Amino acid sequence: MSAPVAASVLPRLQVCGLTTTLVQRDGQVPLVRGVSFDLHAGRTLALVGESGSGKSLTALSLMRLLARNASWQCSGQALFTDAAGQTRDLLQLPDGEMRQLRGHQIAMIFQEPMTCLNPVLTVGEQIAESVRLHLGLGKSAARQRALQALEQVEIPAARQRLDEYPHQMSGGMRQRVMIAMAMVCEPQVLIADEPTTALDVTIQAQILALMSRLQRDTGMSLLFITHNLGVVAHHAERVAVMYAGEVVEHADVHALFAHPAHPYTQGLLACLPGRARQLSLKEGRRMALQDIPGQAPAMNRLGAGCSFAERCASRMPQCSLQAPAWQGDAPQGRACHLELRS
Repeated sequence: MSAPVAASVLPRLQVCGLTTTLVQRDGQVPLVRGVSFDLHAGRTLALVGESGSGKSLTALSLMRLLARNASWQCSGQALFTDAAGQTRDLLQLPDGEMRQLRGHQIAMIFQEPMTCLNPVLTVGEQIAESVRLHLGLGKSAARQRALQALEQVEIPAARQRLDEYPHQMSGGMRQRVMIAMAMVCEPQVLIADEPTTALDVTIQAQILALMSRLQRDTGMSLLFITHNLGVVAHHAERVAVMYAGEVVEHADVHALFAHPAHPYTQGLLACLPGRARQLSLKEGRRMALQDIPGQAPAMNRLGAGCSFAERCASRMPQCSLQAPAWQGDAPQGRACHLELRS
C-alpha cells in the first residue's frame, strides 16, 4: 500500500500488464495477455471485441472472481486509488481486504441476472445483505437502504418488489435489481459486463440512460464491457479494443470511429449496418454487409506473430513471424506492423 496521494492526480484504476493464465495438466494457456488501461474518476472506458476476446475474463481477474474449479495464475498490476488518495494493488491484496473492497468501493454488474441472483432469497434481502456487510447498518436500516436503491433504478412499486423473488420479475426488472445491488454502496468503480445483452432495444435504452444518470449523480468511474459498438459511440469517452486476450487498439471514442487504426477495429466497424449504408450511398449502389473472414484463434495454439494475421487483409510476411510492437503514445495507439499514419 502506497502513501496517500491527491486523488485527482492518479487514475481511479490503473491496469498494467494484466496477464491471466489457465494452468492445465498439459501446459499453461494465457487467456488475458498484457492488458493495460487507465480509468479516471467520473469517466467511461469501453472494452470491446468479439465474444471470447477476453473482456469478461479481464473483469473477473480484476475482481478476483475467477472460477474456483480451475487453476489460475494472475500477474501484472491493478492499482486502485480511492477517494482519499490511497493506492492498492487489487491483485496483491489479501482475500479479506479484497472482500471489503469488492461490492463496496468496486462493484460489478454481471451479464445474466437470472444466473447471478439467488433464486431462494427476495431481491430486497440480497441488496440489504451487501449494505449490512459493507456499511454496518442494522436490519431495518439496510432494508430501507435497499428500498431506496430500487427506487433509484426506477423500479415501479419498489416497496412491493422488495419482497419478491427474481423469477417473479421480467428480464429488465432483474437487470435493474443487479444495478441496484451494485450501486447501493456507492462504489467508486463500476464494472458493467454487457448489462444489456439479453434486453430488447427499448429496455436497453432505459438501462443505459439510467446508468448514465447514476454516473453523473455519483461521479463513479465506469468500465463498460460490450460488443455493441453503437452503445460505445454514445456512452464512452475512450475505447480499448481486445482481440485474442490482448488490447490491440486504444483511442478516444471519436477518433476510433472516425479513423480506426488497427485492421481488426476497421473490420469491426465495417460489420455495422450503418457503415454498409454509408458505402451504398457513397458508391451509388447497394453494398453488401461486410464480415471478418475466419474465426478467432484457439488460445492454446497462438503462434509467434500477430494473433490477427490469418484474418487480416493487410497482412505481411512478418505478421506471422513476429508479434507487433505498440505504436503510439501509451495508452493511445495500436499493436500492428503497418505504419501508423497521423
